[in-house]
Amino acid sequence: MNRLKDESSPYLLQHADNPVDWHPWSDEAFRIAREADKPVLLSVGYSACHWCHVMAHESFEDAATAEMMNALFVNVKVDREERPDVDDIYMQAVQAIAGQGGWPMTVFLLPDGRPFYGGTYYPKESRYGMPSFQQLMAAVHDAYRNKRDQLEAQADNLHQALKRDVLGIGRADDSGLTLDLLDEAATKLMDAMDTVNGGFGTQPKFPNPISLEFLLRYYERTRDERALRLLTLTLRKMAQGGIYDQVAGGFARYSVDAHWLVPHFEKMLYDNAQLSRLYLHAWQLTGDEFFRLVAEDIYDYILREMTAADGGFYSATDADSEGVEGKFFVWTIEEAREALAPLSESLPRALEIAVEYFGMSAEGNFEGSNILFVPRSPDETAVDLGLSIGQLEEAVAQIKEQLYAVRSQRIPPLLDDKILTAWNGMMLASLAEAARVLGRSDYLEAARRSGEFLLSEMVDGNGRLYRTHKDGCSKLNAYLEDYANLVDALLELYQTTFDERFFAAAQRLADVALARFESADGGFYDTSDDHESLIVRPRNLQDNVTPSGNAMLAKQLLRLAAYTGEARYDEAGREVLRKLSDAMRQYPQAFAESLNAADMLVRGIDEVALIGELESAAGSEILDTLRRPYRPNVITAWTREDVTRDELIPLLSERSMFDGRTTVYVCRNFACRLPVTTAEETAAALTGK
Repeated sequence: MNRLKDESSPYLLQHADNPVDWHPWSDEAFRIAREADKPVLLSVGYSACHWCHVMAHESFEDAATAEMMNALFVNVKVDREERPDVDDIYMQAVQAIAGQGGWPMTVFLLPDGRPFYGGTYYPKESRYGMPSFQQLMAAVHDAYRNKRDQLEAQADNLHQALKRDVLGIGRADDSGLTLDLLDEAATKLMDAMDTVNGGFGTQPKFPNPISLEFLLRYYERTRDERALRLLTLTLRKMAQGGIYDQVAGGFARYSVDAHWLVPHFEKMLYDNAQLSRLYLHAWQLTGDEFFRLVAEDIYDYILREMTAADGGFYSATDADSEGVEGKFFVWTIEEAREALAPLSESLPRALEIAVEYFGMSAEGNFEGSNILFVPRSPDETAVDLGLSIGQLEEAVAQIKEQLYAVRSQRIPPLLDDKILTAWNGMMLASLAEAARVLGRSDYLEAARRSGEFLLSEMVDGNGRLYRTHKDGCSKLNAYLEDYANLVDALLELYQTTFDERFFAAAQRLADVALARFESADGGFYDTSDDHESLIVRPRNLQDNVTPSGNAMLAKQLLRLAAYTGEARYDEAGREVLRKLSDAMRQYPQAFAESLNAADMLVRGIDEVALIGELESAAGSEILDTLRRPYRPNVITAWTREDVTRDELIPLLSERSMFDGRTTVYVCRNFACRLPVTTAEETAAALTGK
């Protein structure tokens, strides 16, 4: 066992028995590199990464390759999910060197941490137009020994590029934050979409829920039919494709093709957190039950397979099972026949229905087996099978249940059971919202447990957050995205439960973020002011597969400003968006979460204060009016009795019931409409009528 044996990350532990003398990221590793005058070989990946496994099997488990690595380099292995700061810095360097990035990421550093060369996957033998990993290492070693001046110059140039601050762009005022910005960004996004298969671009194709959420907001405001058509096409195609687990629910990370059929089979918590919320919002906006069912399938999958006993949510499941990508998920027709045999009496045509519904064939669509997908509409399949749509739906439900039971007996992919604060915040925000929108008590209970877990286990005695938790131990200084996403989750949980403890916790964490992450020139760093010193202090403003911490926090600060009236929240949120207003217009897909925040700022937030009983028929109708439709820019607060002054939530101050009835105040910037007492009047007040 090497030095990784004492780590908690499942990804690092996968490499603990490599013959490579791996170090975790540490000052000690760089001290050894300086003393031995060796470059550092930094390898970054994550547990569910297929090509990370390939490179590990080919090179890191190979004795000859490991011997060369140990002789020539100090080798450092990093889990990108635990250390997004390290990943971000060196990914930017690799993209500058190679023109593209990805994982596994392989970077060569000087002993002071500055990168001078890097790339992604390197094969054991020379192929794909790439040198073998051993050839690469030999060339790097030769350059380090014989061309040090050139490497120093390359490292210095890269270091200078990494230190450039993108917040130098943008505006000093709100002039760029307009409805025109939102309209132009939406048009650019729609122009980039696939009108046949949905989604953005060709292949590989990622779900991109952040951009789709912005288009939902755009359609809710404009009723642009083109936006609705592209949105619903994309959401249907994704959920009917192989990227979606047709048996158990949940989305894989991305599709290698243009029509969502063949995924990389890893399932990530952050994808399913964002996509569950997106499908929930699509159902709210359209009333299409298909979207509600997909959302509920994702929530049920998360609660069934990805939730710890203490309420936290696990990070991911692997793409590989028994060393083969996708083996756990695919079926031959013979395997399906055997699996469905127990249904022969209750559903004699089970195999025929499964083959037709899931597009199965004898030759298969993936290495001789079948990735289950839904190639045709259920209506068409029902007609061809001579069934009513109700009969087909009932049959498919039985088939899925039976396939799931049989599949559960297979050797499953590795579960990455670390609990990350940011990703848990995303999942909790979605689940808390679903609990109130769908009226699901099981979702409410799970959301409460998650919130209690995060506040008890991921917050230290000084009110600071930890990044990661595993096996009862929380550790690592949290990042901006951890604070931003947990604030979002706690505000959603407050609006679902009206338990003021969650609001108070959200405000405390936002205050820590303002104190520890804010930059003097506006915006926020990704690391706190007392974080470990790295070669640069990262400040990534673009969205990736998850929203940028800056954009997510800006949105939460605007919401807190609406609740509290505190100008410091409003100004800090606005400052991020001012700096990015031109970038949003030019590159909307890279700044979609900033656009979501800008939509909130430009259109304004409807502040709803509820006073009185909510258990009554009138109170329930009012709540349903507030919660059932898609209202992205509404915040709510509630108290049972008349309020003179509320120190925690000033939105509730000086509110009282009218004539003893549950009363609703709809305000904007603390300018309020006349109070109302019925659901109909509430809906009218929210639409401005």
